Amino acid sequence: MITGIGVDIVHVTRMEKWLAKSELLKRYFHPDELASALSKGNGAAMSLAARFAAKEAFGKALGTGLADIILKDIMVMNKHNGKPEIILFDTAKKALENSGAKKVHVSLTHETENAVAMIVLEGA
Repeated sequence: MITGIGVDIVHVTRMEKWLAKSELLKRYFHPDELASALSKGNGAAMSLAARFAAKEAFGKALGTGLADIILKDIMVMNKHNGKPEIILFDTAKKALENSGAKKVHVSLTHETENAVAMIVLEGA
């Protein structure tokens, strides 16, 4: 059963500006997630934009927003086949448990100017 759906869009130029501000990147992205995105070279801003959109979409899917959630507790990574997945830690994991959802599905897409993420939460 679907318990929540969230969608968000982020302008890639926003992340291009953040690339010069390491304190922002470290505040909002899990270290492993950040390393993975930065390894993409010229594609780093698009990758970060999609991941940030997923974090925002997660809050929307919860129906509570991101209150009391530390954003770097939401890690968006790609499996070996490229499929994105969300790994939750501490505050984000607790928020998911409190929502009653058991599974998080994520889809990411991006073009030159924008990145979009959709989250579907699934319950028992």
